[in-house]
Amino acid sequence: MILQETIDKVFALDIVDVIKPYVNLKKAGANYKGLSPFTSERTPSFNVSPAKRIFKCFSSGKGGNLVKFIMEKELLDYPEAIRFLCKNHNIECLESEITSEEKILSQKKESMYIINDFSLNYFKQNMMYSQDALNY
Repeated sequence: MILQETIDKVFALDIVDVIKPYVNLKKAGANYKGLSPFTSERTPSFNVSPAKRIFKCFSSGKGGNLVKFIMEKELLDYPEAIRFLCKNHNIECLESEITSEEKILSQKKESMYIINDFSLNYFKQNMMYSQDALNY
């Protein structure tokens, strides 16, 4: 498990420095604009706000922080994106071993997400085909 100290260092990175290798950004007031790295377009719809530390791509609808950008662009999950940023920005990636108790707790959490997702879909389906529910 990646330590919070490492995650804090990653989030302290300048979002413009993280995104610049992927997008040719130009200053536009307090923000930066560029062509979307997710779609092909002719006019810039990709915005980066250094003050808010976020990006928004209006052509694809994607947005978020610097880790979310790397996740979307490099097709990585959250821990892999953190490791990727650590490697590319010379940050030592401190990790701790996951104990068996933490593993069991994580599996229980994951099971609850699966059960909730199943329940959501079950009730959603039943609501769509129940005339009483639709009338309500």
